[in-house]
Amino acid sequence: MKQEQQAASATTFKSVKEIEAHARSRMEKVLTDLQHEISHFRTGRASIGLLDSVRVDYYGSPVPLNQVAQLHVPEPAMITVQPWDTSQIREIEKAIRNADLGLNPSNDGKIVRVPIPPLTEERRRELAKKLSHVAEERRVGLRNVRRDANDHLKKMLKDKLISEDEERQALESIQKLTDGQIAKVDQMVKAKEKEILEFK
Repeated sequence: MKQEQQAASATTFKSVKEIEAHARSRMEKVLTDLQHEISHFRTGRASIGLLDSVRVDYYGSPVPLNQVAQLHVPEPAMITVQPWDTSQIREIEKAIRNADLGLNPSNDGKIVRVPIPPLTEERRRELAKKLSHVAEERRVGLRNVRRDANDHLKKMLKDKLISEDEERQALESIQKLTDGQIAKVDQMVKAKEKEILEFK
């Protein structure tokens, strides 16, 4: 993140449009990262995203689970894992069990079933707290992007590349963009929190 900020502040822009486009793309990356991170939060509802971090020892190499098996969600509290190669079924089961996700898979020789246990009240609250921490980090990230964009605008004004009016309009535009992206973070987190706290 820090390197990205340094790279952004070292970049020289030729126009207000470039600054706005750069800020927009950096803010969208923050949202994409958030989306990816919250997909790993266990809600008591089955989702194949829960197993994204699982690596299977496939003939001596750690391989993502979805590269050695087909994943399905046949019911709200169950994930099934169908290996391409059934000789790997024990390795797959072991990898899921050892992934520290609190899951207890079992296999019938052809398929691995992963029941998703209901979350305890305490665990739900812990997850909600962690989620709000993650959201705050992303809000700070968005504000940092805004600050960098504003710094570039001030420099352009100082170098007489834009007028005060253009700077003011651009600052407003960047603020509007930031507010919109923070609202998206809030929406995403609120939806996930609802899922965590309400799903039984």
